[in-house]
Amino acid sequence: MIVAPLTIFLKAYLVLLLIRILLSWFPNINWLSPPFSILSQLTDPYLNLFRSIIPPLGGIDFSPMLAFLLINVIISLLPPVAPAISMY
Repeated sequence: MIVAPLTIFLKAYLVLLLIRILLSWFPNINWLSPPFSILSQLTDPYLNLFRSIIPPLGGIDFSPMLAFLLINVIISLLPPVAPAISMY
């Protein structure tokens, strides 16, 4: 069954996104040095999808809220879909 590993992956990705967002509050972090560059490479492409939809307003980036919302919607839809997928 692919649903359980996918759910675990998405929840772990949510944690990475949260860490990335919290670290963005510290302007002295060098995002080009490890481990920050790895975190940035893993999370920024996904966040950039939403940054193109909602630009920062007043210096505040609201795109992570959409990013979290989409992943949480996907996680909530996985269990009801799982029985239908397992039948095939």
